[in-house]
Amino acid sequence: MLKELNGLARPYFQGDADTELRRQFTYQRSVALLSGNLVSNIRSESSGISARVSLGAVSGFASISDVGEDAARRVLKEAESNARFMKSCVGRDIPLPPRTARGVFSESARFSDPEQGRLIELARALDDYIVSHCKRLCSRRVIVRLDGSEKELVTSSALSASTLFSRALVIVVMTAEGKGGAPVELHEAYGGSGSFDRLFRDPEWLYPELDLLYEKVMDKAEGVYPEAGMKTVVLGGVLSGILAHEAVGHTVEADLVKGGSVAGHSLGKVVASPLVSLTDFAHSAFGAPAPIPLYVDDEGTPAVDAPIIRDGILVGYLNNRESAREFGMRACGNARAYAPSDEPLIRMRNTAIHPGSSSLSEMIASVEDGYYLVATGNGQADTTGEFMFGVNMGYEIKGGRLGRAILDTTISGVAFEMLKTVDMVSSDVTWSCAGMCGKKQPMAVGMGGPALRCRIMMGGN
Repeated sequence: MLKELNGLARPYFQGDADTELRRQFTYQRSVALLSGNLVSNIRSESSGISARVSLGAVSGFASISDVGEDAARRVLKEAESNARFMKSCVGRDIPLPPRTARGVFSESARFSDPEQGRLIELARALDDYIVSHCKRLCSRRVIVRLDGSEKELVTSSALSASTLFSRALVIVVMTAEGKGGAPVELHEAYGGSGSFDRLFRDPEWLYPELDLLYEKVMDKAEGVYPEAGMKTVVLGGVLSGILAHEAVGHTVEADLVKGGSVAGHSLGKVVASPLVSLTDFAHSAFGAPAPIPLYVDDEGTPAVDAPIIRDGILVGYLNNRESAREFGMRACGNARAYAPSDEPLIRMRNTAIHPGSSSLSEMIASVEDGYYLVATGNGQADTTGEFMFGVNMGYEIKGGRLGRAILDTTISGVAFEMLKTVDMVSSDVTWSCAGMCGKKQPMAVGMGGPALRCRIMMGGN
């Protein structure tokens, strides 16, 4: 397939044009049960070819929802025509940095595509277990979701890349009756990068996880509202992960930096405690595979780790080839496109705070009066670094011991100020990769980190 794509593109890889040709297949599969009833059963896919031609400081992009030879020739011609038109409108002529990657970069397998009935069977097996072991629930939802893409990329610098992304998830939502009859709800996602057959060959490994989720829901049903105000808290790894992604990661994406984000005037400055280092990882982190491994991006740039904060100092931005030239930085493989018709944008991959040296038990024991915050259901941040995240699971800490569960609340602050209050960092890292980042295009990302002891503004009732 790559040889064929190279053959189609080669006549257009001439002269002054810097050219990329990408052929892509994208897949989504899902089923959902609500209290045992099948309420969703979806299979969708898309395919297409896109091309981008760069001439000096400008580029032209074109795409088509076809994967044949004629489609490839058409998008190459249209992308070149668009680039030449843009060049006639823009007076600048500053070339992109030369490409350094050569040869066949990677090879991929095919997307693993089980019959839809197998997804339904797994959902029913889990639902049956919940019915028999979680007796006090008001309702339950079980969702099985697969998504993935196959991409082939060839460039005028003689790079050929064939990559596969595949993710399989089970999402379980449990609802119980809380005090006064008000419902309380918790959800958890299981699985991650990999094929359905590898991750969910046997549903029994999920049963202890369902028992744990039910235990937390029952704790929450007896929960209390936290006291509002500035509090000492231990943020669990899931919450430190969403903080790293939403409140820091987006501010250092170079296109948002050029748009006026807070990171634009913070490079080289102290933005966090010396205990805090943060990196956008390419394909491995802390000696293990990253949740969303990426080896080459959709511009043909080999993916390497992108340092963001080192020992409390902001040291870098996330770039594509164009912004790397403007800021004098290295492009680390952060240009990603979701659909065949999408042009690559600067995106995160696996963004996480580095682990420290404390144990979680030591951190909890060090808090006289505060909270241990475990899970989030939603959140938002803007390019000033201001954030507000929902907390849907947590516990009081009284005298260094965990107390009652707390009901849904919020935390808020300014990331680069809140991170300066971090005075303990745990040695273990928790990852999450179930969601999609929504920056113009949906995109699968990983986010994670250790537990952090810090000061943060808590909401109350």
